[in-house]
Amino acid sequence: MSAAAQGAAEALAEYRPALRPRVLLSDALLHGAATVHLIKDTDSGSSFRVGPKEHFLIARMDGERSLREIGEEYAEEYGRRLDGARWQQILRMLGTRGLLAGADARAPAESAARPAERAEPRRGVLRGSIRLVADADATTARLHRVTGFLLAPGWLVPLLVLVLAMEAVVALRADELLISTKELFTNPVLLTGAATLLWFSTALHELAHGVVARHYGGTVAEIGLRWRLPVVIMYCTIDNYLYLGSRWQRIHTALAGAVMNLLFLLPFCALWLFAPLDAATHEALGALLLLGSAQALAMLVPFPPLDGYRIVSQLCGATELAASAGTYLRLVARRDPAAADYPRRARTAYLAYGLGSVFVLVLILAAVVAGAHHLLTV
Repeated sequence: MSAAAQGAAEALAEYRPALRPRVLLSDALLHGAATVHLIKDTDSGSSFRVGPKEHFLIARMDGERSLREIGEEYAEEYGRRLDGARWQQILRMLGTRGLLAGADARAPAESAARPAERAEPRRGVLRGSIRLVADADATTARLHRVTGFLLAPGWLVPLLVLVLAMEAVVALRADELLISTKELFTNPVLLTGAATLLWFSTALHELAHGVVARHYGGTVAEIGLRWRLPVVIMYCTIDNYLYLGSRWQRIHTALAGAVMNLLFLLPFCALWLFAPLDAATHEALGALLLLGSAQALAMLVPFPPLDGYRIVSQLCGATELAASAGTYLRLVARRDPAAADYPRRARTAYLAYGLGSVFVLVLILAAVVAGAHHLLTV
């Protein structure tokens, strides 16, 4: 090796790379038969997947450790050293994506066609969306300052106990509530009022996702309205959901919407149980309790794009869980040898998701049939 080449190699070994502050790295996630990590540039909105070995290296690029030190840690972990060519390849990949401190971050951002502008929705008569606030993250931060105290255990635990008690009452008096729901649909005025309250509950559902994400250091990108006529719903987009600090923080964030739906019902449950109401109003409140509970629980069904799917994906530690499970189960059904290439963790997760989905679907169908039969026989 010439003196110049040796000097270049030494300079490379002493280089201390650092990721830009707004670059996010996810935990390990199953993706098909592989384990991957997601890397996201929050400035451009672009993200990509890397394997565990690449993540091991990238996660240690903190500006403090040299490539020599990182390489020694890598060799200790994986039993082999990286040569200069491999380091150059990794640094070139990170540099061209604008992920390293000191690299030109504008090119990746421009190549991503400025996602914030590109994401500006098309507004049509039948479908479209519109942003409601200019700075969704600041709006969510203000909401968190006002309501964040409810996330403390001293407040949250008693509220959850009340919710569980309410749902127990709903289950025990389901026959009565089914009849009330049937009667509600014969009263257009009360039906309109109940539908309006349920729509408002969905708005609170979306904001709850944003507030809890903000509580864990998340960023809310958009708050707006989306319509697919005749349905008009509110939405709240969390920019870095998959990069929140821990799996349980992500589960709490996904669960927050359904919990908010049920908390919304608590005062109406109290009125239904204890207030002296006329028969029509009492039945309308009973129907609201049943429909609102069904709405909240429906959000926890583990099918995409529902919140329950996000929760199950986090429990399984997987990304694109439904697609990966479907591919694996088709391989198993065909007795394809490729199914054996999946690691045990992936096989367990995909099989559990497939069987669990069938079980949930059967429960839903059974509940619908039982409810319809009860209404027809009353």
